[in-house]
Amino acid sequence: MTRAGRPGERRKTASGAVQSVDRAVSVLEILARRGEAGVTEIADELGVHRSTAFRLLGVLENRGLVAQAGDRGKYHLGAGVLRLAGAAAVRLDVSQEAVPVCRDLADELGETVNTAVLDEDAAVNIMQARGTAAVTAQDWLGRRTALHATSSGKVFLAHMTPTHREDQLARPLRRFTEHTVTDASALRAELERVPGQGYAATREELELGLVAVAAPVHAHDGAVVAAISVSGPVFRMPQERVPWLGARTAAAAAELSRRMGYGVQAAGGLPRAPGRAGGGREGRP
Repeated sequence: MTRAGRPGERRKTASGAVQSVDRAVSVLEILARRGEAGVTEIADELGVHRSTAFRLLGVLENRGLVAQAGDRGKYHLGAGVLRLAGAAAVRLDVSQEAVPVCRDLADELGETVNTAVLDEDAAVNIMQARGTAAVTAQDWLGRRTALHATSSGKVFLAHMTPTHREDQLARPLRRFTEHTVTDASALRAELERVPGQGYAATREELELGLVAVAAPVHAHDGAVVAAISVSGPVFRMPQERVPWLGARTAAAAAELSRRMGYGVQAAGGLPRAPGRAGGGREGRP
């Protein structure tokens, strides 16, 4: 039977872990400043034994955050740092640039507008604007939502590589309502239509009574980095109104894409809006 560690031992372990993290970050800062450095140089600057510096570099190398410059024994920042920095920059840029676009769309449509990004196997809302018809105060910022049951999630699925998408569809698809699409073949057929029509839609698939449409946001290199969605109650968003809502959402997504450096112009000749009733409650993405 094992004995639980004493409080002093646990504090010591935690302190050691924090120190290791601090030293690892210091290694990255040293390489960022110097360009490249050897184990001895890093150890001297950190004030640690050479073996400690070597272990830190090994962990960072395994994570792709540092790499060795050939056989010269020098280390430099790895591609993993660029990947993390790029992801953070894109997310920050999207969040900032989405504010006026989403507010304008929410004012125009009177509904809730969200901007979401892909986070592994979920869509996460990073910006939200409420229109005049959205009367409740539910906040979905930072919440992870299922890809197969949300309009933003379907946008991400539709624009993934085939291998990535099939990996997602091979997982169990949770049923949230009686309308949730849980059959992979049916969902696959629906996703194939999304790029051509310019938007994805859900109808009472995440929550009964709620409808949503979403369109893709492209970065300067054409990659889909976010999705703009409009959501509201089913009585304000009947089926015949969805194509127009999808077109308006796609136009807003094109504007945000332009702000992100993508050469897309909002399409002209958008369909005329069918009439809609007022009042109701705010929708999820």
